[in-house]
Amino acid sequence: MSEKFPMTPAGYATMRAHLYRLKNVDRIANSRAIEVARGHGDLSENADYSAAKEEQGLIEAKIRELEAKIALAEVIDPTKLSGTRVKFGATVTLEDTESGEKMTLAIVGEHEADIKKGRISIGAPLARSMIGKEVGDTFTMQGPKKREYEVTDVAWMEVPPLEEVAS
Repeated sequence: MSEKFPMTPAGYATMRAHLYRLKNVDRIANSRAIEVARGHGDLSENADYSAAKEEQGLIEAKIRELEAKIALAEVIDPTKLSGTRVKFGATVTLEDTESGEKMTLAIVGEHEADIKKGRISIGAPLARSMIGKEVGDTFTMQGPKKREYEVTDVAWMEVPPLEEVAS
């Protein structure tokens, strides 16, 4: 049996919407592009046909990839979670103990992580370092520079959907 991947409801919905668009919009548009290109004559020297066939392969590969991810998704709703320990679905506020700089990060599934939007993958080193910690706990993160963080808040809130799920 394959391993399940944790995912928020928003990440799951975004992935399903992307799959729907690929199957019901992109695939159809690509099929039309192939038909139009076929009408241009000799397929061996037809750049439009070659490009459309290549795009078809990419669309079909992405569809298979998304179907596999959806099949293995374990949807976990952060709003139904509680507690004081950091785990999947938590929105955690950290403070750099040296600089006093604060950051808030939601711990999400690997397929919905986007650091620019404050979402880190459950598998990211920073997330792994804070799993199991509670408000007031500190931990050290080894990177280019060793940093110490304090967990200042653990919240359980809905993670807004991404416009597009990263590959």
